[in-house]
Amino acid sequence: MARRSRSREVALQLLFQRDQNAIIVPRKAIEKFTRDRLRDPDLVTFCLALYDGVVAHQPMIDKLISETAENWRLTRMMPADRNVLRLGTFELLHSPDQSPPAIILNEAIELARRFGTADSPSFANGILDKIAKKRAAMPEVAGESVAAQNETK
Repeated sequence: MARRSRSREVALQLLFQRDQNAIIVPRKAIEKFTRDRLRDPDLVTFCLALYDGVVAHQPMIDKLISETAENWRLTRMMPADRNVLRLGTFELLHSPDQSPPAIILNEAIELARRFGTADSPSFANGILDKIAKKRAAMPEVAGESVAAQNETK
């Protein structure tokens, strides 16, 4: 398994745990879990950036997933699928390492294959592909700030 793939896997595990438990896990426990599984400081940093990014942007991410997933409510999705979509959406919109969309989609599909059901990879691919296409129409999310746009006018 590629190094970044392993970081994404651990971030998914953290997101799944957060999603399924009402008790908030202390930050030290989250960091220890990550360090114990990754052992490379760069991978730990990447993993925590993914986790923290999803948590920080979750209301916007969930809204975008809900709008994109026609006839699916977020609460009715399998927990693994829901969190793969959150992670993939965050990376598509705010990638901490500027990964190309094709890599982000492939990584999300592999996570869905590994942790979801037989239908999870195609489900994740369909929704994340639509979100990737919407990304170009969302300049404030795609890396351009509104201020930067106004400066060029």
